[in-house]
Amino acid sequence: MARTPNTDRPERGRGGERGERAPRGRGGEQSPREREESEFVDKLVHINRVAKVVKGGRRFAFAALVVVGDAKGRVGYGSGKAREVPEAIRKATEQAKRNMIKIALREGRTLHHDSFGHFGAGRVVLRAAPAGTGIIAGGPMRAVFETMGVQDVVAKCLGTSNPHNMIKATFAALTAMASPRSVAAKRGKKVGDIIGRRDGTAAAATAA
Repeated sequence: MARTPNTDRPERGRGGERGERAPRGRGGEQSPREREESEFVDKLVHINRVAKVVKGGRRFAFAALVVVGDAKGRVGYGSGKAREVPEAIRKATEQAKRNMIKIALREGRTLHHDSFGHFGAGRVVLRAAPAGTGIIAGGPMRAVFETMGVQDVVAKCLGTSNPHNMIKATFAALTAMASPRSVAAKRGKKVGDIIGRRDGTAAAATAA
């Protein structure tokens, strides 16, 4: 005998009444956290397998070095260690986002002036470049400039090829950089005076 459905009791699904669905976080607008993560660009610089010798043998883990930036002057680096590669990259990315710094760019494409930085045995030289030069840098330094949003720069690493020392030396050179606005604020002058003097000195050097 066929069973008659009970019309007095409404059928419910995941979203409550029948025909309605629960709102999904990814289906509609992005949440603030997803929007914040989408504006960052992360690059994996180096990953290393490390081993810990214990009584039963060896326990392997992975150490990752990641650089994160928003392509608008903000950049940071971080390192993480875990038993699996994805977890190590996630830890390094979170640390990089917490340690981000803001670097003022000239015309939004290059550095304001040449800079030198060192950390341990790593030494780097960063030089501003005219438009169309591109990123002339290798290894970890290229990842820093790409995530930071620099389009024209010439960089050279001296002394070591250790990616950790190269990254830290590059950040030391970037933090030592000063924009004309910050220099004018410290000296109590206008930005035009600082830029005019710099352009006049460059023209005199070119003529000589």
